[in-house]
Amino acid sequence: MLNAQDNQHVTQTGPGTPMGELMRRYWIPALLSWEVAEPDGTPVRVKLLGEELIAFKDTDGKIGLIDNYCPHRRASLFFGRNEECGLRCVYHGWKFDVEGNCVDMPSEPAESNFKDKVKVLAYPCMDMGGVVWTYMGTLENQPPPPLFEWTQVVETHRAVNKVLQESNWLQGLEGGVDSVHASYLHNNDITNTSRFESRSAAPSIEVEPTDYGYAYGSVRHLSKEEGNFVRAYQFIMPFTQLRPDDRRESSSSPKVAGHMWVPIDDEHHFVWNFVYSLGDEPLTEADKAKHSDLAYEVIDINNGFRCIWNADNDYGIDREVQRTQTFTGILADARVGANLQDRGIQESMGTIVDRTREHLATTDRAIIATRRMLQEAANVVGDGGTPRGTGPSYYKVRSIQRVLPVNVPWQEGMKDLLFEGAEYSPIME
Repeated sequence: MLNAQDNQHVTQTGPGTPMGELMRRYWIPALLSWEVAEPDGTPVRVKLLGEELIAFKDTDGKIGLIDNYCPHRRASLFFGRNEECGLRCVYHGWKFDVEGNCVDMPSEPAESNFKDKVKVLAYPCMDMGGVVWTYMGTLENQPPPPLFEWTQVVETHRAVNKVLQESNWLQGLEGGVDSVHASYLHNNDITNTSRFESRSAAPSIEVEPTDYGYAYGSVRHLSKEEGNFVRAYQFIMPFTQLRPDDRRESSSSPKVAGHMWVPIDDEHHFVWNFVYSLGDEPLTEADKAKHSDLAYEVIDINNGFRCIWNADNDYGIDREVQRTQTFTGILADARVGANLQDRGIQESMGTIVDRTREHLATTDRAIIATRRMLQEAANVVGDGGTPRGTGPSYYKVRSIQRVLPVNVPWQEGMKDLLFEGAEYSPIME
């Protein structure tokens, strides 16, 4: 468990907070590329780390992410005119470019140079992998681009989306690195006793720290003859997880999926879902639906990307299905995948869970490691240092699952698959 002070330390991400200052050392997903696809198109409201911002694409195709409030009289720039390489406030006509410079101030006399003294807060952006990324820290600490492998594959081999979760970001992240709950929360066929997660429902969790976060294995012992079923994941600071494809057999077109849990404010976050193919075959619609909330008919884009199955309708729980078919009875069909089950349970914990009242067990090792790593990194930033995961060492890491002989440690048996193209150099602590 955490004490109240530590719980506050890891959950608050607003400006000036230790965790907020840590978050601002990384590139952060701000919005999907298609949300600002059109030059001189409609501005988009964005809220990140407690800051209210406006995104727009200018006439030349450059993307800006600036303060929501005009520095003149604090009117919202959402209502601004996106025209001729700038966003113009409709209150008095002040106009700002993507770098926050005031490029026109028609309400002032022509001889005035006041516009040269006024700027609006602006964050650099890059459009990559179907996502507009932003960096909200100081320019001298700006890390290299977030070249995750999934951002570099062709568009036909990648899918990405986001969905609103009405809880603190850390609840989402901790649920993601908790491999054990797959035996229960995501048991969508309680009659199938041959499922590996049903046969071995209390796995051993092993964490290997790295310079970008950690790799961790969920080791389920099947039998001496069969070996161990291992799902090996990657955690990349500060909020990204890579997880293996669900297929048990080898595939000519293997896939890797993952999530990013990005704080909107302390009581809401976006769960970013992505999946990509490593082979020659493009993703199918079934691939997309299986791994992420990619079906737009269940995500209300006009309501902040909130899923239509939510707390208002108990996430579609069906008690008869719970008794006879699935462990939870919470809807898990091809349109929403298992992520709805995660959201439902994590939101049920309250907007910010009281970690002073929890009782962590041996299978919570990855959660414990995450909290310690986040607190350590926030302290490093507070002391003027560089936190883990700001270098390029995560660019080629992957996740994989295999059945290994009982005498083969997953760290060795899966090493080449997990760290293809990257140096495996765990930090021993």
